[in-house]
Amino acid sequence: MLIKAFLTRKDKPENIVPFLFNPKELNVEKSNQFADVNIPGLSSPILQFVRGNARSLTMDLFFDTYEQGMDVRLYTDRITGCDSGSMFSQVPKGLMDIDSDLHAPPVCLFIWGTFLFQCIIERATKKFTMFLPEGMPVRATLNITLKEYADEEEQIKRISAQSSDITKRWTITQGDSLWTIASREYGNPGDWRLIANENGIDNPRLLTPGRELIIPRKE
Repeated sequence: MLIKAFLTRKDKPENIVPFLFNPKELNVEKSNQFADVNIPGLSSPILQFVRGNARSLTMDLFFDTYEQGMDVRLYTDRITGCDSGSMFSQVPKGLMDIDSDLHAPPVCLFIWGTFLFQCIIERATKKFTMFLPEGMPVRATLNITLKEYADEEEQIKRISAQSSDITKRWTITQGDSLWTIASREYGNPGDWRLIANENGIDNPRLLTPGRELIIPRKE
């Protein structure tokens, strides 16, 4: 069988779990989290960015062992782990089982051709759709959700070189306010006073379009 897509542990890449049939489609979800920040005198709150959320990848995996006369759980259990009372209880742990050394499920790699996704398996739903007369399942669909995984060091490397620790300049345009500028530059609209003090602004509501502001470094 030509293996095109598979899952494996990041720390043990030689132990791959191949898919008998490749997914027909992948659903990728990415979201950001915002919080409402109420500013006195404004008719609506300022939306402040809180954090980004990890990408999620959802897909259906298909397994069919009818022609081989094998129990399809020999494949599905390698991902989800053995169900309670399963005849395969002696099979090595699945990718969703808690590793005794890590005290958590392992970090995995989903690989499909040149596409690589570092993840943990967040959720899985098994559906058995075909059985032999004696009750052995030989066909299954596994719907899984993979959550993107990046450790602290990897996330720090992704941070842009542009940050609030660098002095910048901002040209005021119609509709700008110190709150929105502070939110954009520092991630907190409450830091507008830093900009006001640096530029000698007594009334933060009176900003002249075209004026250039100095955005000071945030200590």
